[in-house]
Amino acid sequence: MLAMTSLGDSVFVVRYNSLRQVEVYDAVTFAFRRHLIVCGLGEWTDGLAACPYYHCLYASNYGQDRVYRLRVSGRKAVKKWSVASCPAGLSVNSEHNLIVACCGANRLQEYTTHGSLVREIRLQVGVTQPWHAIQLSTGDYVVSQYMSPGVVNVVGVDGQVIRSYKPSQTSDVGQMKYPTSLAVTKNDDILVADMWNNRIMFINSSLGSVQELALSVPGGIQQSQSLCLDESRGRLYVGEYNGDHRVLVFDGLRV
Repeated sequence: MLAMTSLGDSVFVVRYNSLRQVEVYDAVTFAFRRHLIVCGLGEWTDGLAACPYYHCLYASNYGQDRVYRLRVSGRKAVKKWSVASCPAGLSVNSEHNLIVACCGANRLQEYTTHGSLVREIRLQVGVTQPWHAIQLSTGDYVVSQYMSPGVVNVVGVDGQVIRSYKPSQTSDVGQMKYPTSLAVTKNDDILVADMWNNRIMFINSSLGSVQELALSVPGGIQQSQSLCLDESRGRLYVGEYNGDHRVLVFDGLRV
């Protein structure tokens, strides 16, 4: 599995080498519903994001530097456009625009739903290999860096680092290893998929504290790569890269 998101009563999953298929599952029964076909999507889809305003789905093509927009109901029109090098994580901001973390270009790009570039943020010293970015209620961006030791930064619209979360090896939680997907609560607290530590981290933005979420999973989490937070249901989805490539569902989450 590489990417996952949810919209309404549907959960969308893209797996490695799926080529042009997005799996759709029922968010209530978890039953498989259907496939959405996206021609040219490619085998490395590292970002998937849903927009409830436009009722569409966005997917990134890491190898071909493209983003796809797909309607999830009605006429299945697909639009695609080119972005900067190696687009990974995707998110949708409060303006209903798409935020693309371009890992190879070390920048963030913001697009309208029609593919027009709104803003490009060149990340400055202290930020490299951005994997996922989400705009906070302050207008700043939280960015994960796909590296070890792992770092999660908050940057301004000028790309400068405002603050960093980088637990040390001697801290209570130890260092992060290749953090990937992020999720942000309504209070701007941050969830991080700490991929190579097989865990989910919680960053309290007001206190600046970092801790591991206590999530009970048979056999443990196997390389947490994708996150999707559905606060309306008090639910967290975690997509695994390793093992059985499961989608783990945690209800009753209070963060």
